Amino acid sequence: MTPTANLVLSGVSGWLSGARAAENANGPADAIARQNMLQLIHLRWIAVAGQVVTILVVHFSFGFPLPLAAMMLVLLALVVLNLLSLLRLKRVEPLGRYELFAALAIDALALTIQLYFSGGATNPFTTLYLLHVILGAVLLEARATWAIVALISFFFVALIGFNRPIIAPGLSDRAFFELYIMGMLVGLLLDAVLLVTFVGRINTNLRSHDARLAELRQREAEEAHIIRMGLLASGAAHELGTPLATLDVILGDWRRVPAIASNAELAQELEDMRGEVRRCKAIVTGVLLSAGEARSGEVRVSTLRGFMDEVVAEWRASRADAPLLYETDLRDATPIIAESTLKQGIHNILDNALEASGSALRLSAATRDGWIRIVVEDDGPGFTSEALADFGKPYNSTKGRAGSGLGLFLLVNVLRKLGGVAEAENLVGGARVSIRLPVAMLEVARHG
Repeated sequence: MTPTANLVLSGVSGWLSGARAAENANGPADAIARQNMLQLIHLRWIAVAGQVVTILVVHFSFGFPLPLAAMMLVLLALVVLNLLSLLRLKRVEPLGRYELFAALAIDALALTIQLYFSGGATNPFTTLYLLHVILGAVLLEARATWAIVALISFFFVALIGFNRPIIAPGLSDRAFFELYIMGMLVGLLLDAVLLVTFVGRINTNLRSHDARLAELRQREAEEAHIIRMGLLASGAAHELGTPLATLDVILGDWRRVPAIASNAELAQELEDMRGEVRRCKAIVTGVLLSAGEARSGEVRVSTLRGFMDEVVAEWRASRADAPLLYETDLRDATPIIAESTLKQGIHNILDNALEASGSALRLSAATRDGWIRIVVEDDGPGFTSEALADFGKPYNSTKGRAGSGLGLFLLVNVLRKLGGVAEAENLVGGARVSIRLPVAMLEVARHG
């Protein structure tokens, strides 16, 4: 099949499933209303096709004289209404609260006119009124549903009051009755099939809407949690700055104490302590810079290869004995933003892998089709089934320490902002965490 044919079939499938009806939606509520309107449009196409076949068969095969011109004019009006409804879905204005009601009311009116021309209240297809009532109960508010019930009741009473019986010359009463029973059977089967099909689709739309709302609420809660953590981290960094500076000054003074300066072992331990204090100060500075980057607008530019080399070099520098195998084929010199939050997220993955394994770590980075993929593997015991099921959720950890399990949570949320994803899986004798994100989200031009 050609790419053009695939594209056409994909578009048709999208419209039939309702997936593309929400393209111009203004929020989740408007999206579900548009999808439901599309279901009514589909139902109307089926109604038009079915009525064309039924009218022609009844008129020419069964010998019932029907006003073909008038009935076909009603069907033409339904076709025009469908085309106008499709154009309405293309507009960005949200659907009004009464547009679905109006669509059902017009469909009921068209059915009433067709019934009037084909036997009135004695037409066996009056059972199709129930279809409108049930769809109204599913799609509309209670008040609008009762309005549909009242409207259909009025239409049926009007058919009784202005009854236009249909005469079939040459048919006996028994033959006419048998055709009537057959018509009732067909009408009931049509009601059942259409209700199962379209109410099922509408319920699917509603479930998708509920799932989307639940996802948005969960994301809002996670982002609020991250904001609180960021404020606490920034406040803690400010508070730690003074004692760390004091420690650095005191340790510098101790270097000049004769008892320490003359003892090589003490002098070396003192230098190690000063190195750890400097590392703590660097971490605090990084926290403060990360918190202030968005406000200052100052960003640090790198390349994909340079960024990944820097991530690995910094991690190795603080963990000199860590067995990390680093592989990459990155050659792209496109300027990108050196995202400190992404760097910290990769460090968290490496730290977790080091704790789980301690003997063999592998990190690879590659690009394909505009996406960068970063993979970290270890030879540890792997993730538990619970950890895999709750991957990326806060405090999801097997370390048993208070506050643990936030590293992957922060990484998943950082990637979400960048349009990427993180996935975890178990290997035979180890585990793998994969990061994928579009390179375009890191490019300087994108942020500029």
